[in-house]
Amino acid sequence: MVKHAFLALLLGCLLVPLAQADTTAQQRADWAALFERYAAQGTIVVADQRRGSGQLWVVDPERAARRYSPASTFKIAHALIALDAGLIRDEFHLFPWDRVERSFTAHNRDQDLRSSMRHSAVWVYEQFAAKLGEGQARSYLERIDYGNADPSVDEGAYWIDGALAISAYEQIVFLQQLYRNQLPFEVEDQRLVKDVMINQAGHDWILRAKTGWEGRHGWWVGWVEWPTGPVFFALNIDTPNRLDDLYKREAITREILVSIQALPGEVND
Repeated sequence: MVKHAFLALLLGCLLVPLAQADTTAQQRADWAALFERYAAQGTIVVADQRRGSGQLWVVDPERAARRYSPASTFKIAHALIALDAGLIRDEFHLFPWDRVERSFTAHNRDQDLRSSMRHSAVWVYEQFAAKLGEGQARSYLERIDYGNADPSVDEGAYWIDGALAISAYEQIVFLQQLYRNQLPFEVEDQRLVKDVMINQAGHDWILRAKTGWEGRHGWWVGWVEWPTGPVFFALNIDTPNRLDDLYKREAITREILVSIQALPGEVND
């Protein structure tokens, strides 16, 4: 418990403006009850930086500090890496479908950066991984300090089936760096990836997010931008019922964000 308290304090210092470096994560029993209502085991970290408040909330801080496979949330970092390596020219760069029929219909067509992110087309990112190789991938992961920075894998995609792992706290730190254009990539590339992450928007807010699913657990990570500042979130839940559990990722997160007015109600169109 001392280890996790220290980690929360350290991350609190990273997650808030300089003047508020003493912020620590506050546990939310009401949010934990929401997980119970959905019969979901998991964690969520929310960093609310509207008006410079620097609030940091968490459900299950021990789990929030535990690393899990990032699954398709890694597409955020992977897209940045591919842009930097010259594997993507721009948002209109077309990736021809390899004619392999997959279970998700939206994957069975040509893709660009936006569609591959929106539909989580794994085969596009597997091409990036094959062209980069493990050594170059490891170098990029270490450069951006992404989780354990380990792209090793026996078979499959290293961000799903391999050793790569990241915690919910670390997801928040990574997202904050992207929001601020502080990752070691061209600012134009960071802005492009943020653009293709858009899920929804209102007249004064934008939701940028990415789902992920490893099979045993699922993610929803991102942030909501307001004129007064951003609200970052990273949710991770177990998915013992597999596809039947996937809706819980967004459902739980949205209820939490609505409860703190980080999202307006009834935006699930």
